[in-house]
Amino acid sequence: MHPMQLRAASLGLLLAVATPATAESIHADVWVDNWFTFFLNETPVAEDSVPITTERSFNAESFAFEAERPFALNFIVKDFKQDDTGLEYIGTPRQQMGDGGFIAQFTDAGGKQVAVTNSGWRCLVIHDAPADASCARERNPVAGQGPCGFTVTPEPDGWKAVNFDDSGWPAATEHSAREVGPKDGYDRIRWSSDARFIWGPDLKTNNTLLCRLVVN
Repeated sequence: MHPMQLRAASLGLLLAVATPATAESIHADVWVDNWFTFFLNETPVAEDSVPITTERSFNAESFAFEAERPFALNFIVKDFKQDDTGLEYIGTPRQQMGDGGFIAQFTDAGGKQVAVTNSGWRCLVIHDAPADASCARERNPVAGQGPCGFTVTPEPDGWKAVNFDDSGWPAATEHSAREVGPKDGYDRIRWSSDARFIWGPDLKTNNTLLCRLVVN
């Protein structure tokens, strides 16, 4: 090859290597009982528009964002709890343990599936209560006392980073639609047959979770 041709070929290779990855436009559909906030890597992108304190705050959210692979889909998901007992409607005839559920799907601009919730995600429970289901029958439930014990785990440092090692986190637990009982907003989304409801192993006591997936 002529020296000038070699130089041009080398320059072309360098330019190809230096060209940044092309960002994709991603569309997301999310339904959570009751509330979520979503981060792309460490950047906040979307939050449930209905406050968690709203009674029967069931709704779906759809939004779009730009991302370059690899990227991390990071969620904080919460079921409503009135206090650290993990109960709702405390002091009323409806006093009970709540239950959660989370389903999401992500597609590119052409409608191709990028990711869906399933057991391939990792979910760390950071608030679990009550310690025993009998807490829901207590006349005056007090967080931290008797059956109303609770467990709180701090958010790990740097857990939203794309290179965070989540191998020690449990795999998300898949739950059926019958177990979760989705309502209000769920039916307006055309869900992929691959998308699954996920949560921790216990829909009732697992109140706050960190869930993540890295898309390569």
